[in-house]
Amino acid sequence: MRSYLANLRTALSTLLNALLGGEAPETLSYRSAKARRSGKRWGCLMCRLLDAFDRDHCDRTLRWWEE
Repeated sequence: MRSYLANLRTALSTLLNALLGGEAPETLSYRSAKARRSGKRWGCLMCRLLDAFDRDHCDRTLRWWEE
């Protein structure tokens, strides 16, 4: 069940990112992490929000996508 919920969360994040104009294969957290790295304010704010629920979420997402 945990794997199912994780997959569902990833799918929803990918869908939300696409609806907001992001690249189709990316999740919202990866897009936010890239934006934060580029110094964009919205990326910093989104990563702060995500990190409040899951510590270092954006940093781990960057490492996972870029490995």
